[in-house]
Amino acid sequence: MSFTANTLKDSKGLEHVIAIDGKTVHVSKDNFHHTSPIHLVHAWSVENNICLGQIKTQTKSNEITAIPELLDLLDAKGSIITIDAMGTQTAIAAKIIDKEGHYILAVKDNQKALREEVETTCNRNRSVFDYTEVEKGHGRIETRRCEVVEKGLIVDFENRWKGLQSIIKITATREIGDKVSTEERFYISSLDTSQPFNQYIRNHWKIENSLHWTLDMVFREDEQRKRAKHAAENFAIVRKIALNLLKKDCGKESLRSKRLKAGWNKEYLIDLLKF
Repeated sequence: MSFTANTLKDSKGLEHVIAIDGKTVHVSKDNFHHTSPIHLVHAWSVENNICLGQIKTQTKSNEITAIPELLDLLDAKGSIITIDAMGTQTAIAAKIIDKEGHYILAVKDNQKALREEVETTCNRNRSVFDYTEVEKGHGRIETRRCEVVEKGLIVDFENRWKGLQSIIKITATREIGDKVSTEERFYISSLDTSQPFNQYIRNHWKIENSLHWTLDMVFREDEQRKRAKHAAENFAIVRKIALNLLKKDCGKESLRSKRLKAGWNKEYLIDLLKF
């Protein structure tokens, strides 16, 4: 973790949004020793496009205990922490506020009572901000309406979530030819109601495309068979160190080409290590 701590220190003052999400390294499962594949919870800097840290768990359900450990590694002051529904816990929200950060937490059906409470709050209170974004491309039209509601008058609800200021409803509509699909998503946040929530929520999923997908496509992480002791976790750290270094090279080559070049060209490798 010392490398990621230094990386975070270098980016201080630039950091704004930190996305937290988990990824399973499927082939790390060891049938002989009856162990499950390792699950890694990552912190991703959206602005700096680098991984700031990871914590290992044995299953996805353990993300609830891993996320607070990961937060302990981060300087969250002034940052916006975005987490999917697994991390929507009162203790996690309180920890982020205690570290002088802000949170945007997804609310889904894994917590039905909370989802119903949030949905009811949105339906009973007039939104103070209501704006729509439309994006066209690749043969489809995507419309995202963002309605932001103040925390409202449900005293028990607001007291349970430290720092709660806003409740967000995103209505996402996708049109592909004659087919139209609509989905409603809900979030709670410690940010005030005037923030660009559409942008923050969309940026959260950069952790999937820029980190998880890249680890599988460039480093073939999901095909790695290292299982002995801490090998899977340690090599996962090494891959992220390598990915962070490759991303600091702003050349036009693909990440895969840069990775191969680092193995063939000693001078290029030395230059990468200087970043």
